[in-house]
Amino acid sequence: MNANLPIADRGARQLSSSAKLSSAVPAAHRKRHSALVRVTHWTTTVAFFALLVSGGEIVLSHPRFYWCETGNVNMRPWLNLHLPSSRDTIPTGYGYVLPDQNGWSRYLHFQAAWLAVGTGLLYVLFGFFAGHFRRNLFPAASDRSIKELGGSLVRHLRFERPGKEEAWSYNVLQRLTYLLVIFVLFPLMIWTGLAMSFGFTSEFPLAVRLLGGQQTARSLHFLVTIFLVLFLLIHVLMVFVAGFRNRMRAMITGRATPPTE
Repeated sequence: MNANLPIADRGARQLSSSAKLSSAVPAAHRKRHSALVRVTHWTTTVAFFALLVSGGEIVLSHPRFYWCETGNVNMRPWLNLHLPSSRDTIPTGYGYVLPDQNGWSRYLHFQAAWLAVGTGLLYVLFGFFAGHFRRNLFPAASDRSIKELGGSLVRHLRFERPGKEEAWSYNVLQRLTYLLVIFVLFPLMIWTGLAMSFGFTSEFPLAVRLLGGQQTARSLHFLVTIFLVLFLLIHVLMVFVAGFRNRMRAMITGRATPPTE
């Protein structure tokens, strides 16, 4: 009995030391984002920038937008970007024509689009089956009140830095915005993109018919792009407001440090 006491005491001291070490682990070692969220985030970022560059070049082939099924230079567009074109058949008012880069731009746009679609599907499946949406994105009933939404909006407009409680989760305005992008804007972007493909619409004509025509699909595709670019700019701005280094570390390594107050 007595011989065993030092061993038991030594074990107790070891457990106590382990507990102290555990409690002394700095907050920087706490997990913020899972590996799959980080990989899909950066893959989508690369794909989105490739889509922007290639899509911009495609727009230059005809920088005008129409509604309904058809649109050409003899029709009045609802939007004229007043940019020089890469096609000499477009009367832009400029005395020159840009080099035609539609070959590589359409190829890159197609490849980047499928990369974004595949990444998005993986993220959505993970979000549902791993509980990511339920835990991190779907706001609780108490957060969906007008008071809570208004308060979150005011804090964002004042560019207030988030508190400790927001270091490990999203506020209600962020949650609703991310849900809008994931479940409305991105699906609409995919739908309108497919509706501009003659090969796709020949097999599924209802896809373009529901939108009102291929020119309407092209216009909606452009408008959704504008909304996504605005989302990206505001997202980056809020990352700087919340703490650029900390937020970037969280999205690269998965771990972050809560702000000190």
